[in-house]
Amino acid sequence: MKYIGIVEDDRGLNSGIVLALKTNEYDFIQAYSLAEAKEMDMDSLDLLILDVNLPDGNGFDFLQTIKNRYDLPVIMLTANDTEMDEVRALQIGADDYITKPFSLMVLRARIDTVLKRIGKKGQLVYENEVFRFDFDKLIFSKNERKVELSRTEQKLLKVLVENRGRKLTRNMLMDAVWSNEAEFVDENALSVSIKRLRDKLEENPAKPEYIQTVYGIGYIWRN
Repeated sequence: MKYIGIVEDDRGLNSGIVLALKTNEYDFIQAYSLAEAKEMDMDSLDLLILDVNLPDGNGFDFLQTIKNRYDLPVIMLTANDTEMDEVRALQIGADDYITKPFSLMVLRARIDTVLKRIGKKGQLVYENEVFRFDFDKLIFSKNERKVELSRTEQKLLKVLVENRGRKLTRNMLMDAVWSNEAEFVDENALSVSIKRLRDKLEENPAKPEYIQTVYGIGYIWRN
């Protein structure tokens, strides 16, 4: 699952983009002003879609702030179609620049292209001094000894590892692991699955080194 932030004050356009592009592959975090955008957890995002003209400030200034602090790809949206504005955005560090009006199919293609180019995620094999997780062959080991994981545990572990070092909210994890379930899944299922993973992977599940709780938010894979 890729998490995309969208900062666009036109609520109709903002919601339209989310409704059209939200899938099992992409989920969206919405903001309608710079004030709301500044409350976003940028570490949890894979990409940011940012409008230039916002009611409480300039998107170019916020783009500069983002690029100074985070390794996060940004696609600019704007009604300003001047060459000077496009050059300015690209010089600051924008990964793409789309003028309004635009096709949602084109936006989806641009998102796919930027994420593919950045290549931040998607490794099928994770390995460190303790673990080796092959998500393609579904072989998981700890200290060279095989670990048996359920299908749900495999999916949860993959999301955590792909986003290692990043705080994931409980809702993000629930959506990523159980979004295709036909029946209602109790929120307690996440806590149970986390505990089972810790029991199988952590030396001391009571004081986890890898699958750590971010209190009031969710979980993070520390490594």
